[in-house]
Amino acid sequence: MVDQAVPRASGRKFYYLVGAFMFFQIADGLLTHFLVRGGLGYEGNPFLVPYVGQNIFLALKVGGAAFCALVLWDISRRYPKLALIATSCFVVLGAAIVLWNASLFFWVKI
Repeated sequence: MVDQAVPRASGRKFYYLVGAFMFFQIADGLLTHFLVRGGLGYEGNPFLVPYVGQNIFLALKVGGAAFCALVLWDISRRYPKLALIATSCFVVLGAAIVLWNASLFFWVKI
């Protein structure tokens, strides 16, 4: 019997992308945390604004990223190509956000 846990269309690529997605979400949370605490930036998500600067902020970012990863994994079981494309887009977007935050951190410090 074929193992249904790993979708054929995406294989390991999907799981690497989910790992990259989690990495970029955590990096975004850490950078945002330090930028806001240092007075160099602000949180763009209006739902997270009250929690920025508190320890719960990072837990919310990690929890939200884990929830999204589980939803993407669930989608990948039925629609592996869609999950691969969506996760790829989220990784690119996450990388762009992290690069933007990092550039603000270094640009403002100079």
